[in-house]
Amino acid sequence: MISKLQGTTDPTLASYVNLSPKMRHTPYNYGRPSFLGFGHMPFMPLGEIKSDMVLQGITAERLSDRRKLLTSVDSFRRDVDRSGLMEGIDSFQSRAFDILTSSRLLEALDLSSEDPKVRERYGKGTDKEQGDAAPRLNEQFLLARRLVEAGVRVVTLSYSFWDWHGSNFRIAKENFPDFDQALSALIEDLDQRGLLENTTVIAWGEFGRTPMINKDAGRDHWPNVSCALLAGAGMKTGQMIGATDRFGGEAVQRPVSFQEVFATLYHNLGINAATTTVPDHTGRPHYLVEDGAQPIRELV
Repeated sequence: MISKLQGTTDPTLASYVNLSPKMRHTPYNYGRPSFLGFGHMPFMPLGEIKSDMVLQGITAERLSDRRKLLTSVDSFRRDVDRSGLMEGIDSFQSRAFDILTSSRLLEALDLSSEDPKVRERYGKGTDKEQGDAAPRLNEQFLLARRLVEAGVRVVTLSYSFWDWHGSNFRIAKENFPDFDQALSALIEDLDQRGLLENTTVIAWGEFGRTPMINKDAGRDHWPNVSCALLAGAGMKTGQMIGATDRFGGEAVQRPVSFQEVFATLYHNLGINAATTTVPDHTGRPHYLVEDGAQPIRELV
């Protein structure tokens, strides 16, 4: 949505970069643009695409000639295509040429130029796949900072595997120290570079876990209550908003909805989510949040 509404800060950069790898459990693979069109899909540098971001000996002049040829071949189809597909392909094509002829994005993705002490602060984690989800790669957080610093508007990442239906305590001891190190390093690093005031950091999942341990020493799915951590963007941080019962199972004080969190993120980006709309393929306007949700008042 930010790609659609605000575009890129620079034509050689993507507006949205998703650092997540392709995960075996397909619902974990997010980033589909729906009716916004293919041109607003995230740029995903992990995997084969990184090796494709090289000219392979093709000069910029030859690349320009190929672009002109592609433009002439495709032009006759644009008038008859009303699905938004061609617009998305054109946008992808333009972005690809811009990225290929610039080193800015590749430089942001290259950690070899980073201060070793900074890399040490973030830690390593592990590149081993966790469950059927993502590795526990701490340096993704450092990549996120470098991309934000380069001018990318939105960066997302997937970290580890949290669907602990068994062995909850053992897995927690493996995951939480690495996660704590990476997330705290990101917030500290952004602050030291003067970027935190204009950057929102959020860590969350899609639902919570049962307050009671099951027979396998695990915790199952629990949509009743969850949690999120937000930092930066001039928000009034250093507080807990809302409270649960003594079991951690039900919200009993100031429940916060997902929509309020979304409205807060949009607010921090200078967008009024309650009044802004985007049209679908039929021209029907869609609001950015449901039920007129407002930013979290305690934060803004």
